[in-house]
Amino acid sequence: MIQQVDIAIIGAGTAGMSAFNAARKVTDSLVMLEGGSYGTTCARVGCMPSKLLIAAAESAHQMQLAPAFGIQLTAGYQVDGKAVMQRVKAERDRFVSFVLQDIAKLADDQRIDELAHFIDPNTLETTSGKKIRARNIIIATGSRPAVPPMFEAAGDRLIINDDVFDWDDLPESVAVFGPGVIGLEISQALSRLGVRLRLFGRGDGIGPLQDPSMKTLAHETFNKEFPIMAGNEVQSITRTDGGVAISFIDNQGQPTTETFDYLLAATGRKANLDKINIEAAGLKLNERQQPEFNPETTQCINADGSPSHIFIAGDVAGFRPLLHEANDEGFIAGSNAAGWPNFKPKARRTPLAVVFSEPQIALAGESLAQIQARLGEEGVVVGSMDFSKQGRARVMQQNQGLMKIYACKKTGQLLGTEIFGPRAEHLVHLLAWSIQQKLTLKEILAQPFYHPVLEEGVRTALRSAASQLKR
Repeated sequence: MIQQVDIAIIGAGTAGMSAFNAARKVTDSLVMLEGGSYGTTCARVGCMPSKLLIAAAESAHQMQLAPAFGIQLTAGYQVDGKAVMQRVKAERDRFVSFVLQDIAKLADDQRIDELAHFIDPNTLETTSGKKIRARNIIIATGSRPAVPPMFEAAGDRLIINDDVFDWDDLPESVAVFGPGVIGLEISQALSRLGVRLRLFGRGDGIGPLQDPSMKTLAHETFNKEFPIMAGNEVQSITRTDGGVAISFIDNQGQPTTETFDYLLAATGRKANLDKINIEAAGLKLNERQQPEFNPETTQCINADGSPSHIFIAGDVAGFRPLLHEANDEGFIAGSNAAGWPNFKPKARRTPLAVVFSEPQIALAGESLAQIQARLGEEGVVVGSMDFSKQGRARVMQQNQGLMKIYACKKTGQLLGTEIFGPRAEHLVHLLAWSIQQKLTLKEILAQPFYHPVLEEGVRTALRSAASQLKR
């Protein structure tokens, strides 16, 4: 017997739940299939537990800064690793429980706790052999850490970021591979909590930063807290009685071997498509074997180039793998599937990304390279601001970093920004909102700026860009 529904959603993460809630406003003929853990990547192993670990690390770091403010810690301070991880897990479980409560509210006939794969473009089959035929299907299967084969030599000491948040205590040492968002955040947090750490990477990449001067400054800044092996050749990885021995060429060009308790692979993520028989969906796949789709409709493209009845949303789509984007994509996919075949494209919000390191990293809008490709090198002005000279930042002893502002030289419209500095998570929102509203530098500068605040630094960068506009 085949179950007939209007909409089938594969995956119950952020995108899947958003799609379900949007579609349910129009039809009750839908089903959600999930064969893994409920609770969303963000709540279980992503955004929330990582920020809990970072919060503990920031508290410890403030203790280290206290003497510079004239506050002497005569008795010192001690990091209780077990207590740190107890709070991380307890609060993590609390966030997960909220998601589980939403899942529990789903009707029994609208939820199937099994993996599902395509038999044909309109039919899914679960692990127990149940078949679901749907008018529309939404793929929201998420992603998982990608672990290079060379790391398998670490054996049982090879971990991913998911494993960190199940620790009962902090280890003595960790080697982190991958200076992207996850690797950078976890590396700094563990280091500030007293864990001996090295961060290995290739080239000059650090987080999502693209500006060369910011990359250089970021490497210099983070290297003061923990060593970053940028582009250093790793010669071997060996599981030993003492942990994981890593042989590499250090920053002075010398062969070095160090042993760590764990090797943490933070080397990117891969879309969860390998278990759903995506080939049977009849879709056009890109070079990464992910379905090609229209970001403004989330509608996939058939192998013959025609629009498909299948939609894709969240990390599995690979467009902007961030929670707020997954939520948006899920809403678009669910709404469009429910309104099939009548729906309209929905403009996506201004790109926005934040790394919760210290200094923080934040980007909004288009990158300089994207703007130059569109307007030419002469069509853009770049404003800058040095946080080392910013008053409020100096008061807080957080005066490290740079800010870049990108605007159209002809119109003065703000197009993008890149920030490496204190409280960038707040500053970038002001600029993202301004970009979304298509404001010009003149219009933004006409807004009020209090004194003394970090936002005065934003004004400095805006003025720097505005001074280069055509008169």
